[in-house]
Amino acid sequence: MTASLSRLLNIMARLRDPERGCEWDVAQTFATIAPYTIEEAYEVADAIERGDMAGLREELGDLLLQVVFHSRMAQEAGHFAFDDVADAISDKMEARHPHVFGDAADEGQSREVRWEKLKEQERAEKGASSALDGVALALPALMRAEKLQKRAARVGFDWPDVSGPVAKVVEEIEELAEAQTAEERVAEAGDFLFAAVNLVRAYGIAPEEALRAANAKFERRFKGMEAIAGERGVNFAALSLDEQEGLWQEVKKGEKARV
Repeated sequence: MTASLSRLLNIMARLRDPERGCEWDVAQTFATIAPYTIEEAYEVADAIERGDMAGLREELGDLLLQVVFHSRMAQEAGHFAFDDVADAISDKMEARHPHVFGDAADEGQSREVRWEKLKEQERAEKGASSALDGVALALPALMRAEKLQKRAARVGFDWPDVSGPVAKVVEEIEELAEAQTAEERVAEAGDFLFAAVNLVRAYGIAPEEALRAANAKFERRFKGMEAIAGERGVNFAALSLDEQEGLWQEVKKGEKARV
């Protein structure tokens, strides 16, 4: 173990010390720390998206701290320690790459096919009885929808082409419009979003990636509208929808001109 990692593990042990540690750190549980773990993973992704290597170094440290925190709490409860976590992922990576670390021949399969086949074997060994078992409940809903659909597709439950998903999206839009109660609208809205994920997936596009790009585009253009309004001494919020739409189109034209 490196000196740097030993130092971090010792820091966490001291923070969790009931007598000499930090009151906040001592009070935490797996459940209270989990939201921070998820947040740090997103901040890592954000640093990568921005190409910020200094930020990435810092955010990876924050994410590593989450692993150390959970491992320390597990060690205190007598479940496992950090070394067990490292050994477990090492064993898993070697098992999932038998053509690299073992004697198995590379059968020319794609990485995804080979990886999923090995993961299916692991799920079966853990007692999985459904093709959908093991899709984490804590995943963002959009990402989980895609994973559920991919799992179903592997056992043949999928449209043969995009015409099916297109028709399903149209159907769900109509059913959402016809919903009468708040409960029905929530259900139909969910069905529509699930169908939209399926359609995007049918085109070979990652829904999470596509929506992230759309979010960034909307944010960029909206701020562009606000900037134009500010330059003209106009209160953006006081403009009519038509006037705001005019600024939106102006921003879009400006983007196309710069391409």
